Amino acid sequence: MREYEILSRINRPEDLKALSYPELSLLSDEVRDFLITHVSETGGHLASNLGTVELTLALHRVFDSPKDSIVWDVGHQSYTHKIVTGRKDRFFSLRKAGGLSGFPRPSESVHDAFLVGHSSTSISAAYAISCANRLSGNDAYAIAVIGDGAFTGGMAYEAMNNAGRSRNRLIIVLNHNDMSITKNVGAFARYLSTIRAKPGYLKLKDHTEWLLDHLPFLGKRIKRALRSSKSMLKYLLYHATFFEELGFAYFGPVDGHNQKALEQVLLRAKDLNAPAVIQIETVKGKGYPFAEKDPLNYHGVSPFNVETGNGFSSSSLTFSDVFGGALLELGRKDARICAITAAMSAGTGLNLFAASFEDRFFDVGIAEEHAVTFACGLAAKGYLPVFAVYSTFLQRAYDQILHDAACGGLHILLAIDRAGIVGEDGETHQGVYDVSFLTSIPNMTIFSPSTEEEMRLCLKEGLYHQKGVVAVRYPKGRIFRMTDGKARVDYDLQNGESDCLVISYGRLFHFVYSAIHGLDRRPSLLKLVQIWPIDAKLLSLIARYPKVIVFEEAVQSGSISEHLLYALNQAGYRGVYRSVTLPDTFVEQGDVSYLLQKYHLDVDSIQKQLEDLYEEKTGYPC
Repeated sequence: MREYEILSRINRPEDLKALSYPELSLLSDEVRDFLITHVSETGGHLASNLGTVELTLALHRVFDSPKDSIVWDVGHQSYTHKIVTGRKDRFFSLRKAGGLSGFPRPSESVHDAFLVGHSSTSISAAYAISCANRLSGNDAYAIAVIGDGAFTGGMAYEAMNNAGRSRNRLIIVLNHNDMSITKNVGAFARYLSTIRAKPGYLKLKDHTEWLLDHLPFLGKRIKRALRSSKSMLKYLLYHATFFEELGFAYFGPVDGHNQKALEQVLLRAKDLNAPAVIQIETVKGKGYPFAEKDPLNYHGVSPFNVETGNGFSSSSLTFSDVFGGALLELGRKDARICAITAAMSAGTGLNLFAASFEDRFFDVGIAEEHAVTFACGLAAKGYLPVFAVYSTFLQRAYDQILHDAACGGLHILLAIDRAGIVGEDGETHQGVYDVSFLTSIPNMTIFSPSTEEEMRLCLKEGLYHQKGVVAVRYPKGRIFRMTDGKARVDYDLQNGESDCLVISYGRLFHFVYSAIHGLDRRPSLLKLVQIWPIDAKLLSLIARYPKVIVFEEAVQSGSISEHLLYALNQAGYRGVYRSVTLPDTFVEQGDVSYLLQKYHLDVDSIQKQLEDLYEEKTGYPC
């Protein structure tokens, strides 16, 4: 690790408090250099962290962590926080198996106040912490750091509504940079921009309050009356914001890269001993020209060349690319098809559709619950809505899928990206639960294509030949071509008859296929494409085999293998049945190949388990 004049002296938050402002300026530059150097090697979230360096330093200088709790919304902007709380020497292990998480984890440090990974949760958590502090007689503060993108999630408003009228020591830092992952959308983004366009707001408010405080006899009474009234006079003199209407004191906008200004406004909010909102203005990607110019593509990065900004990742066609291209083709032929994203248009492959059919493309912001019900409304009027979403974020919309879509009998298609093991982002981002929670919903149809050809077929089948809620789930990363046979949307049996049947689907099928073709004695291989519901004809086919083993990239409870076992048992099956799935736990961080090996789903492990199965005796009546 290269030597840094100031950063080398920072091992805990207290070390920041003795620094002068010139030293802090140098430290900010060193932290940015440190971040760029390390993230270029490990991959991770870059632009968001470069934008919050000064803010992080200010928070740790004004407050006392861990006594004061800093709750980072989403948490992908917490790298500087990790660096100054004693973890810089382990930063080389960021997002690696057994290393530092890319998100706050209380199990990792006492300075990480709350486990996060999904957006819009910080205000709820911080408000609850402030309530707990008050109940305990603790004079500590709770600080929620939330971006304007996360404010498109309804949970943030629920928490604001709940917290505003309290008298707790709660401070919300609203980081306005016009970005979530993609460009922010909606009325709230426009509202923040109007506040930013009036830089004299805080000065005008302070001046008005000063005049009222110094007006003999009536000034303070007028000030109190204005704060509690809804009259036009309040807006003319006091110029109340949305936040003040909810009961928060409001400060801002403040330059989020001005260290002294940040600390001053944090101290003012701290002195209130009451809920406050501070709006800061930052530049996402600050200090790295490539990231400043293109914060979208430098939001989450694979390892890259610092000098050129070019990544080292493969340029292979991905499942997301094929989905996006296939939906675009269908959209050209059918004006009923609409595409919906929750602030993830690029990641889900919808950019081309968005550019071609602006009126049929809907970015609803970070609001997965709203996205599903919005899709239901379109379906109710005869449209064919497709909601493209990462598996981990679809978890947030379970009720809407069950209640509004399935119970309502509406036909929508869920394009579930990043299904299965995702890797380095860790337990909050793995897409290994969607099979379990979706199979619990009545009248659900689930496809899991493993090739480009199947992806196109499943999308068309789901839109035009199925009813109700249809899910097409697929993994992150490069897509596969057909190994042999032809593309189908139900199932495909290979290698003919034998006394052993191997079943798999999705990405994992290709590992199973490779394992089988490395054996001297090849079992029959059944690839599922429509994985749910289980067809009676398929069940009858499986029951013919004395030995059955299922390999599945999903947790055990509620898995397809578990459902198959139940159905076979009900049908009187007496053969040997084995399943290899992920355990019913949270899958930690690590690259996909490492995690597949750990959980015995790599090619070598599959081969070993098949060899063991061949040796196993069975009393199956052949």
